[in-house]
Amino acid sequence: MFMPLVSPVLAILLLILLITRLRFHPFLALILAAGFLGIASGVSPVDTVKSFQKGFGGILSSVGLVVGLGSMLGGLLLESGGADKIANAFVGLGSQRWIPTTICAAALLIGLPHLFDVSFVMLVPLAFVIARRTNSYILRIGVPLAAGLYVSHGLLPPHPSPTLAMAAYHADAGKTIFYGFLIAVPMAILSGPLFTSFIMRWFPASASAATDVAVEPAAAAPAEARRLPSLPLVLISVLLPPGLMMLRTFGRNLVDSHGMAHRWLEFVGDPIVSLLIAVLFAFYALGVRSGFSLTQIQKILGKSLAPAAGVILILGAGGGLKEMLVATHVSDLIAHWAVTWQINPLILGWAIAALIRVAIGSATVATVTAAGIVAPLAAADPHVSLELLVLATSSGGLMLSHLNDSGFWLFKEYFKLSVSETLKSWTLLVSLQSLIGLAGVLLIDAFLH
Repeated sequence: MFMPLVSPVLAILLLILLITRLRFHPFLALILAAGFLGIASGVSPVDTVKSFQKGFGGILSSVGLVVGLGSMLGGLLLESGGADKIANAFVGLGSQRWIPTTICAAALLIGLPHLFDVSFVMLVPLAFVIARRTNSYILRIGVPLAAGLYVSHGLLPPHPSPTLAMAAYHADAGKTIFYGFLIAVPMAILSGPLFTSFIMRWFPASASAATDVAVEPAAAAPAEARRLPSLPLVLISVLLPPGLMMLRTFGRNLVDSHGMAHRWLEFVGDPIVSLLIAVLFAFYALGVRSGFSLTQIQKILGKSLAPAAGVILILGAGGGLKEMLVATHVSDLIAHWAVTWQINPLILGWAIAALIRVAIGSATVATVTAAGIVAPLAAADPHVSLELLVLATSSGGLMLSHLNDSGFWLFKEYFKLSVSETLKSWTLLVSLQSLIGLAGVLLIDAFLH
């Protein structure tokens, strides 16, 4: 009965082996795993290639554009000094006691349009500046900063994991973002300032030090003195995409479905169009108005796409693996069995993504692979919320970052921590976020039903 599942299980094991033991790049590992699945399941080599190409192109037709435009928007935000503007404005809202809360809120907003690694590297110097200014231990600033950025990374499009899951499950973008924000706010509070306060007892020797690590002076300030964009313009640039997507979702039922207003809502609320509008707005508001020449803006946009290129290819290869599950009829088998499994698809999506994340270390690959496995269950269960399934799967991809995850080493090296200290701070942080994400999804699902 379970023989048809042997090939996909072996394909997943091969994927894990290639990435963890043989150190293959995830893009190449996903291609090889998908090819193995197709041929081992009896699909001809030619059809295997065609199926992979179909899945690769299908995912990139939407996800590639969203990630690319989101990276451009993030590049303009960071290079123009808009990120510093948000951080400084939030840090100045309250007393020193509230800094972990305000820096976490600022990071949540700053992290909306850009990849985690890039945002983290750009904002770490600011964390050191704030730590020096307030005579605080760096982790008191660094942990809530990372928490805010990682909440956006795990839950909110246009970040790769939730965007990929949204495409795989055919979920509504506006609802996904709305539910994502409902979970993101308590997640940021619990994993940011409250978690930071809790773990400070484990760093007593360093807790009184303002900085234990030096940061390059040039990194703490923009390379050239330019006029910083105003805070309202920065916030509009960041919030335009989610605002337009949610406007489409909740406004389409308030207008005539055959009228011009409905057509315009569908147009501007499309994830690609909403991001394009935001990029064009930021092009002027954060670029031209800040004193950048058109040539300089072009270079910023080009530079911002470089980190996204590898992620986009990984997402496309994940789409190829998903299509291979369809071509080998494994997806039909899963859908047929799903009726009798009596497993909540939300929990299953989270668990599969979490297991793959622990084994492989990449949240993106974990979400890509889990979405391909769980998508048939979503189709077989008309009662499951596709938007919550997106959030459950991408939350699972956050689980237990450890020595096989680049984010673990990024956090460790920038804050000069030992492996043990990183496990007690970073690993616990993202694991807590993963569990809060699942709890939030189940809570909203219970409320909806």
